[in-house]
Amino acid sequence: MEISEVVDFLRTYNGPKIRLMEVCGSHTHAIAKHGIRDILSPNIELLSGPGCPVCVTPTAYIDKLIELSLEENTTVATFGDLLRVPGSKESLNEAKGRGGSVEMVYSPMDVLGLAKEHPDKNYVFAAVGFETTAPVYTLLLDNAIALNLTNIRILTALKTMPGAISYLCDNGAAIDGFIAPGHVSAVTGADYFNDLAAKYQIPFAVSGFGDQELVIAIYGLVQMIIKNQPQVKNYYTSVVDAGQNEIITAQLNKYFEPADVVWRGMGVIPGSGLMLKEEYKRFDAGSTGLDEDNKRNKACRCGDILMGKAKPSDCPLFGKVCTPMSPEGACMVSEEGSCFNAYLVRR
Repeated sequence: MEISEVVDFLRTYNGPKIRLMEVCGSHTHAIAKHGIRDILSPNIELLSGPGCPVCVTPTAYIDKLIELSLEENTTVATFGDLLRVPGSKESLNEAKGRGGSVEMVYSPMDVLGLAKEHPDKNYVFAAVGFETTAPVYTLLLDNAIALNLTNIRILTALKTMPGAISYLCDNGAAIDGFIAPGHVSAVTGADYFNDLAAKYQIPFAVSGFGDQELVIAIYGLVQMIIKNQPQVKNYYTSVVDAGQNEIITAQLNKYFEPADVVWRGMGVIPGSGLMLKEEYKRFDAGSTGLDEDNKRNKACRCGDILMGKAKPSDCPLFGKVCTPMSPEGACMVSEEGSCFNAYLVRR
């Protein structure tokens, strides 16, 4: 079938209403960038789920980073997005303005040079992400051990996707099909989602990030729903295999183990996170017990948006007091956030 025929089908679809969700922040950004929603029939609703790692990080984690940044001889190193995420009272940027030691870096490996150059100072890296980014932190630890650097720690907010998808399905999200995260699938393999498809009788389509790749994956999902085929189909075969990447999986299993962790707006989801194993706890900066998720602005609906229970436009703060320049919720901070992308599209 030609791509023009696929687009025509999606544009003119007049069957029962279908609710699809992408659970990858890069997909959220690509869908907005390519205007994918504009070609979909009104009977196909496309929602953005908990696929942005910055967005699902609870306020207690931000508060802990701020606390560490204010400790003597301690510097928090992080990617740029995390600097503006609101904690319960302030962001890391605001804490930096009142004396907190915060360093923006482009790679966790940047911390190695800083730690070697300043052996009298402790460096804490904000380890946020999913199955895709978690392996990078194992390389950081490999190098810290090899170089005998004892002044490096990580504060983990690492999460795995199946737990969140199960939570959505168990708590009334009413999703008919999922666009499975392409980057995560490159590590875990497409079969990673087989159990979820079988348990909830919901189809999954693993997709790349180009406009045609996304359109074909959405078409595939709609076809599976019409034909009642709750299975996983891989439309990203150039990158994703059926099985997991054994080398990366072994590296993750070396350092991390499953843990119960908090997702912003969803609370504690059993077994949905990664924590350092006991033999590597010396590298942990205090990642356990960060369970509170107290919004700075109680009107923020970021949690509902992440669960597909609301759209960005349903939030009373959206586009008014909450903008990319002055975010009130995490969903407006990152370019992978649903509110950030909805704001740009609206503009």
